[in-house]
Amino acid sequence: MCAKYAPAHLTMSIHVALNHRTEYHYDRPVQLSPQIIRLRPAPHCRTRILSYSQKVSPEGFFINWQQDPHANYAARIVFPEKVTRFIVEIDLVAEMAVYNPFDFFVERSAENYPFTYADSLLEDLRPYLRKNCSEQVFMDYLESIRPQKKVNLVNFLVDLNSQLQKDIGYLIRLEPGVQEPQETLQLRSGSCRDSAWLLVELCRHLGIAARFVSGYLIQLTPDVKSLDGPSGTDKDFTDLHAWTEVFIPGAGWIGLDPTSGLLAGEGHIPLASTPLPSSAAPITGELEYAEVRFEHHMSVQRIYESARVTKPYTPEQWRAIDDLGERIDRELNQLDVRLTMGGEPTFISIDDMDGAEWNVAAVGPHKRRLSEILLRRLWQKYATGGFLHYGQGKWYPGESLPRWAFATYWRKDGEPIWQDQQWLAEIEKDYGFTIEDAKKFSRTLGESLGVDVTHLQPAYEDTWYYLWKEQKLPTNVDPLDSKLKESENGLDCHAFSNADWMSPPVLCFPCKGSGRLRPVRGGSADPCFCVKAEYSCHRAIPRSGCDCRLNPCPGFAVQIILMSPIPIRRSNNQGCPNGRRWPVNITCA
Repeated sequence: MCAKYAPAHLTMSIHVALNHRTEYHYDRPVQLSPQIIRLRPAPHCRTRILSYSQKVSPEGFFINWQQDPHANYAARIVFPEKVTRFIVEIDLVAEMAVYNPFDFFVERSAENYPFTYADSLLEDLRPYLRKNCSEQVFMDYLESIRPQKKVNLVNFLVDLNSQLQKDIGYLIRLEPGVQEPQETLQLRSGSCRDSAWLLVELCRHLGIAARFVSGYLIQLTPDVKSLDGPSGTDKDFTDLHAWTEVFIPGAGWIGLDPTSGLLAGEGHIPLASTPLPSSAAPITGELEYAEVRFEHHMSVQRIYESARVTKPYTPEQWRAIDDLGERIDRELNQLDVRLTMGGEPTFISIDDMDGAEWNVAAVGPHKRRLSEILLRRLWQKYATGGFLHYGQGKWYPGESLPRWAFATYWRKDGEPIWQDQQWLAEIEKDYGFTIEDAKKFSRTLGESLGVDVTHLQPAYEDTWYYLWKEQKLPTNVDPLDSKLKESENGLDCHAFSNADWMSPPVLCFPCKGSGRLRPVRGGSADPCFCVKAEYSCHRAIPRSGCDCRLNPCPGFAVQIILMSPIPIRRSNNQGCPNGRRWPVNITCA
């Protein structure tokens, strides 16, 4: 049987070709009974098999592909005539892509050991729960590893598998069959199949369904040596192997290899999984009495490797890449294609590099505070005489609010834009200002700008908006639940529970310029200070300790944006480069 070879995918993986040849040579022609071959990867194999072929000789046989009662693939071979040899050769190509053996979920009812299987599962799992050993040495060892209190099931199985690897020494045993569990415990040694069968019996006595697995083990040399443990084989290697699978509700059958003490990975290719070792033998059948010469050969070869971090390109591949880049550059120059590329450095906290706010989250408990610290350090080093700007950043699709953005601006010629640093407030610091301070500042500012301060208007929280959001909550949710504060779209009534809703948190000037200059205090007009056609006001500085973006928060902020929509010229342009006025942000918090 030969499966069509699947095309290689350009993934971070290695493709290996495995060859397994088994030969039986008889000293005279013999009659063989139907031979059962279990050397095809099982349906539940997690390693991707790209191609598979099985060759049997001599020719002239009949073959029927079957699945045994446990869903394993089996080829039934019938020789109508006597033969002097029986040869089986397996060739397969496997994709050795690393996968996480812990990538599974566990039903809540089975998260801790001991647990019980649901009635609907018990009948199906009965063959894998049948106990076959009751010797005293076995029972003593069983009691030594049985938990005395409730423990996490996955952790318990990992520890049991690791403990067995330490207690049972590995040896290559050429005798046929499998040792009984008590014999393995008495000898404290055994082959892979002996340790696997011992683990099966231990799990069954602990009430955990388990089965015996026969398969291929492929081990490849690592790209880099391990820093804190064994590095594995020093050459690519494959052989027949045996391990254990346990049934975990929610996860299904999970492979445990007591020979290595690890969970089964991409190198474990199951061929047959059965309740008893005898049902998982690679080849079974009877023959007439004869002298037999047995030969066995296995090999594995890499046929494709993708470039990866631990094993980058070869010098020849690098030269080919460089040549390709040079050719592309020449073509771009000939076509007069001009490319520009920009980028921005990314800063993260040295104290919490893996935190969500430094990797995936838009905001977090420390991002804004540390960002301002970084901004001020950069400002002091590069932007002498500049001013700081705290404003709105990008607004991404799907997000209800825009990000905040910090910036600093300065002049190339070194002329200072901002003189006195003491008037630059720190956003995380609470200066103790009240609404009365805001009124005093606003009146003084209005008088300085020639704006009628009688038009100063208070702005209040939108009560109807929060009542509308409260109506959208499920009936079983408390609007004052503090957990809603963690959600960007949640109803943050908790933040306003102690606030005076009748007190205005914002003051604004809804004024419109007349197109002519206003006199400032002192009676003269200063054309360098021109009012835009209209003022706009919004809160951009939340209260101290609040980690939102532009969300309404208790406290107050006055922001008056002064801009000149057209160039304003004066006779000598003194202090006014190019006769233009720059945007000015004045923020009081």
